[in-house]
Amino acid sequence: QVQLVESGGGLVQAGGSLRLSCAASRIIFNNYAMGWFRQAPGKEREFVARITWSGGNTLYADSVKGRFTISSDNAKNTMYLQMNSLKSEDTAVYYCAAGWKATSERSHYGYWGQGTQVTVSS
Repeated sequence: QVQLVESGGGLVQAGGSLRLSCAASRIIFNNYAMGWFRQAPGKEREFVARITWSGGNTLYADSVKGRFTISSDNAKNTMYLQMNSLKSEDTAVYYCAAGWKATSERSHYGYWGQGTQVTVSS
Protein backbone atom coordinates (compact mmCIF):
# COMPACT_ATOMS: atom_id res chain seq x y z
CA GLN A 1 0.00 0.00 0.00
CA VAL A 2 1.31 3.42 -0.96
CA GLN A 3 1.44 5.81 1.97
CA LEU A 4 3.04 9.16 2.70
CA VAL A 5 2.57 10.77 6.10
CA GLU A 6 3.86 14.26 6.90
CA SER A 7 4.53 15.68 10.34
CA GLY A 8 6.37 18.57 11.96
CA GLY A 9 4.33 21.56 10.90
CA GLY A 10 3.29 24.30 13.29
CA LEU A 11 3.44 27.96 14.17
CA VAL A 12 6.79 29.73 14.26
CA GLN A 13 7.97 33.32 14.31
CA ALA A 14 9.72 34.83 11.33
CA GLY A 15 13.39 33.94 11.37
CA GLY A 16 12.73 30.68 13.16
CA SER A 17 13.12 27.08 12.05
CA LEU A 18 11.01 23.96 11.58
CA ARG A 19 11.75 20.47 10.36
CA LEU A 20 9.16 18.55 8.43
CA SER A 21 9.20 14.78 8.14
CA CYS A 22 7.62 12.47 5.59
CA ALA A 23 7.35 8.80 6.44
CA ALA A 24 7.03 6.68 3.30
CA SER A 25 6.17 3.08 2.68
CA ARG A 26 9.19 1.11 1.58
CA ILE A 27 8.02 0.52 -1.93
CA ILE A 28 7.88 4.24 -2.56
CA PHE A 29 11.14 5.18 -1.04
CA ASN A 30 13.27 2.69 -2.92
CA ASN A 31 11.90 3.37 -6.36
CA TYR A 32 10.82 6.99 -6.62
CA ALA A 33 12.00 10.54 -6.40
CA MET A 34 10.64 12.35 -3.38
CA GLY A 35 9.61 15.96 -3.19
CA TRP A 36 8.06 18.73 -1.12
CA PHE A 37 5.41 21.06 -2.46
CA ARG A 38 3.42 23.79 -0.74
CA GLN A 39 0.13 25.55 -1.24
CA ALA A 40 -0.74 28.92 0.24
CA PRO A 41 -4.36 30.11 0.47
CA GLY A 42 -5.65 31.20 -2.91
CA LYS A 43 -2.53 30.03 -4.72
CA GLU A 44 -1.56 27.01 -6.75
CA ARG A 45 0.51 24.21 -5.29
CA GLU A 46 4.17 24.96 -5.97
CA PHE A 47 7.41 23.04 -5.95
CA VAL A 48 9.74 23.49 -2.99
CA ALA A 49 12.44 20.82 -3.22
CA ARG A 50 13.08 17.26 -4.34
CA ILE A 51 15.61 14.50 -3.76
CA THR A 52 16.41 11.38 -5.76
CA TRP A 53 15.80 8.02 -4.14
CA SER A 54 19.53 7.52 -3.79
CA GLY A 55 19.76 10.82 -1.93
CA GLY A 56 22.51 11.99 -4.17
CA ASN A 57 20.83 14.76 -6.08
CA THR A 58 18.72 17.65 -4.82
CA LEU A 59 16.86 20.53 -6.43
CA TYR A 60 15.33 23.60 -4.81
CA ALA A 61 12.97 26.37 -5.79
CA ASP A 62 14.76 29.70 -5.98
CA SER A 63 12.54 31.07 -3.22
CA VAL A 64 13.90 28.60 -0.64
CA LYS A 65 17.44 28.03 -1.87
CA GLY A 66 19.95 28.62 0.91
CA ARG A 67 17.28 28.45 3.62
CA PHE A 68 15.73 24.99 3.21
CA THR A 69 17.50 21.63 3.10
CA ILE A 70 15.96 18.40 1.87
CA SER A 71 17.38 15.09 3.01
CA SER A 72 16.46 11.46 3.42
CA ASP A 73 17.17 8.59 5.76
CA ASN A 74 16.78 5.42 3.74
CA ALA A 75 17.03 3.19 6.80
CA LYS A 76 13.99 4.94 8.28
CA ASN A 77 12.16 5.43 4.97
CA THR A 78 11.81 9.06 5.90
CA MET A 79 12.40 12.32 4.07
CA TYR A 80 12.98 15.62 5.80
CA LEU A 81 12.75 19.31 5.05
CA GLN A 82 14.77 21.52 7.35
CA MET A 83 13.44 25.05 7.07
CA ASN A 84 15.54 27.90 8.46
CA SER A 85 15.17 31.68 8.34
CA LEU A 86 11.46 31.29 7.80
CA LYS A 87 9.49 34.16 6.32
CA SER A 88 5.80 35.00 6.41
CA GLU A 89 5.58 34.10 2.73
CA ASP A 90 6.57 30.53 3.61
CA THR A 91 3.17 30.09 5.27
CA ALA A 92 1.39 27.26 3.48
CA VAL A 93 0.28 23.66 3.68
CA TYR A 94 3.32 21.54 2.88
CA TYR A 95 2.86 18.28 1.00
CA CYS A 96 5.17 15.34 0.62
CA ALA A 97 5.07 13.63 -2.76
CA ALA A 98 6.56 10.65 -4.56
CA GLY A 99 7.10 10.58 -8.28
CA TRP A 100 8.61 8.60 -11.10
CA LYS A 101 10.70 11.48 -12.41
CA ALA A 102 13.04 13.63 -10.36
CA THR A 103 11.70 16.97 -11.54
CA SER A 104 9.96 20.03 -10.18
CA GLU A 105 6.80 19.32 -12.16
CA ARG A 106 3.77 18.58 -10.02
CA SER A 107 2.35 16.30 -12.71
CA HIS A 108 5.30 13.93 -12.35
CA TYR A 109 4.35 13.10 -8.77
CA GLY A 110 1.61 10.53 -8.41
CA TYR A 111 1.47 9.98 -4.67
CA TRP A 112 0.74 12.65 -2.07
CA GLY A 113 0.53 12.96 1.66
CA GLN A 114 -2.29 14.71 3.49
CA GLY A 115 -0.27 17.88 4.12
CA THR A 116 0.96 19.68 7.20
CA GLN A 117 0.32 23.34 8.01
CA VAL A 118 3.25 25.71 8.45
CA THR A 119 2.41 29.19 9.72
CA VAL A 120 5.07 31.87 10.03
CA SER A 121 4.10 34.92 12.04
CA SER A 122 5.77 38.24 11.31
